[in-house]
Amino acid sequence: METATPDGKPWTFLTNHARVLVGIARDPDARVRDLAQRIGITERSAQLIIGDLEEAGYLTRTRVGRRNTYTVDAHRPFRHPAEADHDVQDLIELFARSDAYT
Repeated sequence: METATPDGKPWTFLTNHARVLVGIARDPDARVRDLAQRIGITERSAQLIIGDLEEAGYLTRTRVGRRNTYTVDAHRPFRHPAEADHDVQDLIELFARSDAYT
């Protein structure tokens, strides 16, 4: 389930990991199904990405009744050495305040 770009080419600037992180920062109570649909990936892909983000310490999952809620650790650095001097908070502030994921 890949969304089209204006020029029809498949590459984008942000990874799906970044999109999931920003989506959760915007709505910590979002269902995985809803995140996946907004981003344009499968629900299974979203689940795997959330697992990656949890394992790396960017997210903490808390069970609330039958649902999950997430807490983002926005002070974690980017993973790539070229951006490691920035926290993911920079990304979240840039994209979470926009309507890019609605």
